[in-house]
Amino acid sequence: MINDIYNRRILELAADIPRLGRLAAPQASATAHSKLCGSTVTVDLVMEGDRVTDFAHDVKACALGQASSSIMARHVVGATAAELRQLREDVRRMLKDNGAPPGGRWSDVAVLEPVRDYKARHASTLLTFDAVVEAIGRIEAARAPAAAE
Repeated sequence: MINDIYNRRILELAADIPRLGRLAAPQASATAHSKLCGSTVTVDLVMEGDRVTDFAHDVKACALGQASSSIMARHVVGATAAELRQLREDVRRMLKDNGAPPGGRWSDVAVLEPVRDYKARHASTLLTFDAVVEAIGRIEAARAPAAAE
């Protein structure tokens, strides 16, 4: 049964992660860490207005964290803050509450659906989604004082 979560597509995604590395001048960075397995994902973001214009990440994670990060890197540029926040909630709901996987450009996330039966693997699967939302929050917080002036 555990072979379901380490299926061929997950392993293909984990083996081919785009946008690896760090950005020279990110507007914000965020790191998410799973205490259970030790996986860590650090993301760098640049946004113009409400839209992601550049992204890079350092992924030191298990195959599930790598596959999630691979999916994120393939589709994050051009996504809005609201879309990415909704994505994180959709993935969390898919894993924890038997929700449907996201659709549209994020339909690849459906490959992670079998992880819902392995609670111990949820944290590593969610790392990239949590880190991206945290980085967005940091960018917005940095802009808030400028907007108040």
